[in-house]
Amino acid sequence: MRNSCGIFKTLLFTWRRIVGNGRDRSLQVNANMRRLQSFRYAFRGVRIILQTQQNAWIHAAVTVGVVVLGLSLGLSAGEWCWLVLAMMAVWTAEALNTALELLADVAAPEFHPLVEKAKDVAAGAVLIAALGALMIGMLVLVPKVIAKLP
Repeated sequence: MRNSCGIFKTLLFTWRRIVGNGRDRSLQVNANMRRLQSFRYAFRGVRIILQTQQNAWIHAAVTVGVVVLGLSLGLSAGEWCWLVLAMMAVWTAEALNTALELLADVAAPEFHPLVEKAKDVAAGAVLIAALGALMIGMLVLVPKVIAKLP
């Protein structure tokens, strides 16, 4: 009997932690507002990438093209997974490159050879991701396109 009472108390404690016990409703609302605000920051970051980076528009055009082609070819779920991972890698690399460039510009407004090297390395990471995505896209899409040709 004691064990079932202890389990009940544990479950009740866990339930109150998940849904709140009514007293800390304002804390729960504040947490939800902070979470919503973090999404606003993230979308603002994507907007900054698109507004400031010309290559991001190339990535966006290629992303739309790959999605349209993939939909028209009727790709499998596994093929979509490869393409989505490749696109995500390129966008992530571009975002990190942009963040590094912005921080480097603040840290060293005048030319510095190490900042130049850091920016080159970050740009190289984007190139590596883009080349990898190109290879994945070719491996997935080219056989499908060839199969559709008369």
